[in-house]
Amino acid sequence: MRFMVITKATPESEAGVLPATEDIGTMGAFIEELVDAGVLLAAEGLHSSAEGARIYFDGENKTVVDGPFTETKELIGGFWLVEMKSLEECVEWFKRCPIQRPGDGGPANLEIRRVLEAADFGDSFTAEQQEAVAERRARAAGNG
Repeated sequence: MRFMVITKATPESEAGVLPATEDIGTMGAFIEELVDAGVLLAAEGLHSSAEGARIYFDGENKTVVDGPFTETKELIGGFWLVEMKSLEECVEWFKRCPIQRPGDGGPANLEIRRVLEAADFGDSFTAEQQEAVAERRARAAGNG
């Protein structure tokens, strides 16, 4: 099973405050453990919402709103994509995550969500559609 582990943005990350060298090293060691265990598929941090945009859909109308966005508790600061045997295994791994909130030293919030797989869609996801998805993934992997 694949899981996305989402880090929440903080007022500091939204202000563009980057982690200190020692925090980068500590997080790097944790990420190295995930790599060595063969469970890490991707891990990335995100720029602040000031450099982003949202697109709102209302029927045929599309409204684009440039960042920044004020409600940081709803913003994503980064993510890991991992493959684990279960949600419980993923939780155990990420309870060890060394991430800290800049400034106050308290732990950052993480959200863990399972990634949908073909089997989750049942009969509504045809063999042809599954083949097309597999082909797109292979092409996308070649783009990286």
